[in-house]
Amino acid sequence: MGQATGGLVAGTFVASFVEFVEALTIVLAMALTRGWRSALAGAGCAALALVGFTAVLGYALATWLPRSVLQLVVGALLLVFGLQWLRKAILRSSGRKALHDEEFAFARRRAAGERAEARARLGLDWFGFVVSFKGVFLEGAEVVFIVVTFGLNAGNVRVAAVSAAAAGIVVAILGAIAARPLSAVPENTLKYGVGLLLAAYGTFWSVAGLGALHGGTSLAWPGGDWALLVIFVGWLSLSRLLIGVLRRTSDPTPRQSTNERERVA
Repeated sequence: MGQATGGLVAGTFVASFVEFVEALTIVLAMALTRGWRSALAGAGCAALALVGFTAVLGYALATWLPRSVLQLVVGALLLVFGLQWLRKAILRSSGRKALHDEEFAFARRRAAGERAEARARLGLDWFGFVVSFKGVFLEGAEVVFIVVTFGLNAGNVRVAAVSAAAAGIVVAILGAIAARPLSAVPENTLKYGVGLLLAAYGTFWSVAGLGALHGGTSLAWPGGDWALLVIFVGWLSLSRLLIGVLRRTSDPTPRQSTNERERVA
């Protein structure tokens, strides 16, 4: 397995795993308050919609754009997307933003499900169906974006799709066994890692795609795929530097997290 293929598998699996964990939390909350049938129906319909969305998006990008332009456009989007993840991870690690708490998110959504009025349509609880559909589709859309961008730029959409599907199966099995949110998963650390991977790949592909502006062929990085490792280390070093700076300049007085403030309220 080459450097690019290994990174493709790792990146799509970890990023998809994080998104599927959040989708699982939503579906479980609806299943336990509104009924399994409605929650699973909503999740299943969202999965079918995502399959169609993936096929259309992947075909459109692969057909309409030359490879160098594809690398430039998708690489730039991936870089922006990854920097958003990385920014949040830096703020969480420096104490400027509350850590994500899956147990609290589950409790909040479960409380909303218990308060909602019961409305049955086509034999399903409509609230449970819609919330499950929306949650799975929105989280899944990010998985689709990662699979399509990683897969097309690496020239192996099938590997990216299989890696994402494997992540979904693992999360589903763990959720079925535990029947509760996967709060033991170090989600904040995983999101930090995903942000680094997306930023590294986004930098690698967008710079390679700059060749589209001069002759139409992709630019070659010194060292080929091994340049990805250097870029990854660069983003990691920069992020750790920023975390250190933010920690030194932050208010020394301990602050409540967002979740703690909401619990008190």
